[in-house]
Amino acid sequence: MRFMRSSPLLTAAGPVLFGGAFLAPLIAQSLEAASIPAPFGLEPLVFGLAVGISLGFVAALRGRWV
Repeated sequence: MRFMRSSPLLTAAGPVLFGGAFLAPLIAQSLEAASIPAPFGLEPLVFGLAVGISLGFVAALRGRWV
């Protein structure tokens, strides 16, 4: 079976998509489960999106998560 090559744009956007699609809801649900209010008066999901996408962007620039 031949695998198609992924486009460089999709590969570069992978960590950002992971941060927005997986980490953001996880952060929001964790805040709500622990009854911790989101900082700056934001909704938990908005705060999760800001943190998740930021972490994904940093991981994309560095080339790794750790």
